[in-house]
Amino acid sequence: MKQNLFKCLPVAVAAILIGNSAQAQEPVKSSATLNTWSIGVNAGVLTPISPLGGENDFSKHSSSLGYGLYIKKQFTPYFSLRLDGVRGKLKGDNSEAYKSGAVNNNGIKSFETNLTWSGSLNAVVNLFNIDMFQKENALQLYASGGAGLAGYKPKVTSNAGTTVDYAGGKTIKELIIPVGIGAKFRVSEKINFDLGWTVNFVDGDNLDGVRQGRANDKYNYAYAGLEFSLGSGKQLAWHNPVALTYEEALSAKQTANALKGDLDAAKADNARLRSEMADLLKDSDGDGVADKLDKCPNTPSGTVVDGSGCPLVVPAPVIKEKVIVTEADRKIVNEAIKNLEFDLGKATIRAKSYPTLNRVAALLVEKNFSLKLAGHTDNTGSMALNLRLSKDRAESVKAYLVSQGANPSRIEATGYGPNQPIATNKTAAGRQKNRRVEFTLY
Repeated sequence: MKQNLFKCLPVAVAAILIGNSAQAQEPVKSSATLNTWSIGVNAGVLTPISPLGGENDFSKHSSSLGYGLYIKKQFTPYFSLRLDGVRGKLKGDNSEAYKSGAVNNNGIKSFETNLTWSGSLNAVVNLFNIDMFQKENALQLYASGGAGLAGYKPKVTSNAGTTVDYAGGKTIKELIIPVGIGAKFRVSEKINFDLGWTVNFVDGDNLDGVRQGRANDKYNYAYAGLEFSLGSGKQLAWHNPVALTYEEALSAKQTANALKGDLDAAKADNARLRSEMADLLKDSDGDGVADKLDKCPNTPSGTVVDGSGCPLVVPAPVIKEKVIVTEADRKIVNEAIKNLEFDLGKATIRAKSYPTLNRVAALLVEKNFSLKLAGHTDNTGSMALNLRLSKDRAESVKAYLVSQGANPSRIEATGYGPNQPIATNKTAAGRQKNRRVEFTLY
C-alpha cells in the first residue's frame, strides 16, 4: 500500500505539467509574464534524530553530509508543489548514556545507513511577505509538508567490532512524511538563497538497523542552497498582489485628479469662447445658420435649409444598390479596432494606429460603405467627462478617415460614455476592454 501511494507521485507531477501546458495555450494578456517553474540544489547536514519525538535506538547521533535537488511549480504567490530528492548518510552509536541516564545494552556499538535515494512531493506555503506594500519582497518564510518514499541500506557494528549488512544488504523502501520550515532570500531576479530544515518521519523502525521499542525512526535534514527561476519574466513567488492593488488604487486616484483638472480647464475655455463668440453664433430666424453666414435671412420657421441658410431643394429619391459587407471587409475593420490607441485621457490618436485606419478609409472610398463609430469609456471619472471623451474620440476617428478621403456624410460618430460596458469595471483588465471605439459597416 505504501508503494501504491508513492506510485501516485508521478501521476501528480504529470497533472502539474499538463495543467501548465493548458495554461500556456491561453493568450498572455499581462505586460510581463510571471515565472512559475524553478529548480533548486542544496547541501547540508543529515542527523538520525528528531526534537519532535522520544529517544532513539542509539544514544548518540552523528552529523553527516547530505545533498539534494528539487523542481517546483508555483501556482499562486503563496502556494506551490515541490518534488524533492535527497541523498546522504546517517550515523550513530551507543558511546554515551541517554539524557535520562539509561544505558543502551542491545549489543550494537554503532550503525551507518546509506540513504541511497529519497523522493517526496511537498506542498509549500509562503507564510507571509515581510513588507506588504512592496511589489516584490526580498525575504519570505515558508512551511512545507508532504509524502514520499525513501530507499536506504543500514550497516550495524556489534560491540565485538563485527559489521554486517542489515536486511542482507538489500535496499529497504519505506514511506516517509517530511515536515519542514525555511526562509528564502531573493539574491537576484533569477536566483534565491534557501535555508531550510526538514524532519522526516519514517513509516518503520529499520533506518538504523535496530528494532527497539515501539517508536518509528526519524531523521533531520538541515540545508542551504540556491533556487533558479526558469523563464525570462519575474518570479510569481515574490509577486505581491496586495501591494499591486494598493499601487493601482493610488494610480487611479492620480488619474482621476488629472482628468478633473483637464475638465476644469476645458470648462473655463468653453466659457471664455462662448463669451467671445456670442455675436458670431446669433441666429435670428432659428434655422441653424448664424446671421453672419445666413444668405437667406428671415427663413420661415421649420424650413429645411442648406449650409448658407437658404431653403434646401430636396432631390428625387435615389434607389441604392444593396450593400454587401464581406468577411474580408470586416477583417480590415477588426484590425483597425484592435490597433486603435489614444493618448491617456485625450482624443489624440497615436501614430501606430494610422496604417490600419488608412485601410478602413480606402475601403470606405472604394465601396462607398457607411460607417458608425461608437465611442465608449470605463467608469473612471464623472459621467459628463466620460460622455465628452467618448464622443471626442469617435469624432477624432471620423476626422482622420475624412482626411484620408472618406465621405463625411457616410460616417456617424456617437459617444456613449460608460453606459455600455462589455466587461467589469472592478479590474484593470475589465476597464481596459471598456475603453474602446466600435466600428460598424453598413
